[in-house]
Amino acid sequence: MADWVIVVDDDMMNLKMAGHILSQNYMRVTALKSGQELLDYVKDHDAPDLILLDINMPGMDGFETLKRLREQEKGKDEIPVIFLTANEDGDSETKGLTLGAMDFIKKPFVPEVLTLRVRHMIELIRLQRNLAQEVEKKTKENEKLFIHVVRSLAEAIDAKDTYTNGHSGRVATYSGEIAKRYGYSEKAQRDVYMMGLLHDVGKIGVPDAVINKPAKLTDDEFEMIKNHPVMGARILKNIKEMPSLVIGARWHHEQYAGNGYPDGLIGNDIPEEARIIAVADAYDAMSSRRSYRDVLPQGIVREEIEKGKGTQFDPKFADIMLAMMDEDTEYKMREE
Repeated sequence: MADWVIVVDDDMMNLKMAGHILSQNYMRVTALKSGQELLDYVKDHDAPDLILLDINMPGMDGFETLKRLREQEKGKDEIPVIFLTANEDGDSETKGLTLGAMDFIKKPFVPEVLTLRVRHMIELIRLQRNLAQEVEKKTKENEKLFIHVVRSLAEAIDAKDTYTNGHSGRVATYSGEIAKRYGYSEKAQRDVYMMGLLHDVGKIGVPDAVINKPAKLTDDEFEMIKNHPVMGARILKNIKEMPSLVIGARWHHEQYAGNGYPDGLIGNDIPEEARIIAVADAYDAMSSRRSYRDVLPQGIVREEIEKGKGTQFDPKFADIMLAMMDEDTEYKMREE
C-alpha cells in the first residue's frame, strides 16, 4: 500500500507542486487548504502516515493547528507532522519542535529533498512503532514468565502447610478483586495480585513442624511464626524489578488499630496494599480448613470481618470484602 501524506497549505500552487512531486514518487496525497479542514478531516478518516503543514496560513496558523490536533488525538497515536516554511526563523523552528513537529522543510520545494525527507520520516516513524510493539510484546512475555515463576513459588510455600491448599492464590485473587472495586488501575491490580501471591513467602524459613503443629504453639514457636513477615521482606527485597512485593510480605499482619506485627503500624501508616491483603488473608484463613477445625460457616466469617472493622482491618476494604461475600450467596469463595 502506498504511503499516505496529507499536505495543508493555503497556496494552491504549493499544494499542486507538493502533490505532483509526491504522487510521481508513488505516494498517495490528500490536499487541504486550511488548519480547520485538516482537523475536520482527520476526525472522520483513518490517520495518514504523515502531515505536511504550512506555518503561515490566514486564520488558524500551523502552530495553532498542530496544538489543536494534538489535543484532538489524546488517547491515540500521534500523526507525525513536518512544517512547511519559507522563513529562516530559528524561533519558529524552536516553537514548532516544542509543539511536537518532527522536522521542517523549506519552500520553495526541491523535489528530491522533499521526497527523501518525507520518505525517510515515514520509514523512521514506522520503525519506531514496530520497535515499540516488539518491546511491548517482549515485556508481556517477561511478565507472563515472572507470574509463572511467582505462582510456582507460592505453591511451594503453600505445600509446607498440610492444612492449606491454594491459600496464596486465593488471597491474591481476593486482593486483586478488592483493588479493582476500590478503583485501582489494571497495572496496580496486577501488582496487588502479585503481592498477595507472595505475602507468605517468609514461611519458607519456618520449620514444617511448627507450621503444621496441631496443638497450641509455645511462645518460642509463635515468635518463629511472627518472624515470617520480616523473613519474607528480606527475601523479596532482592527482586529489584518489583520492589513493591516487599509491602505485602512485611505488613500483611499489621492491624488498623496498631496491634499487629512486625512493626505495630497504625491506620494509614500501613501501606494501602498491605491493608487490602490483610482483609483477604484473614478471610481466606477463616474460609479454609485448619488442623483444629473445618471451614467456618459464611455467617461466622461475615461477623468476624464486621467485628474487625477499624481495629484489625481498614473499614473501607473490610466493607468491600463484605460486599463480595454478600454477592457470594452459594459460598463459593472458600477452600474446596
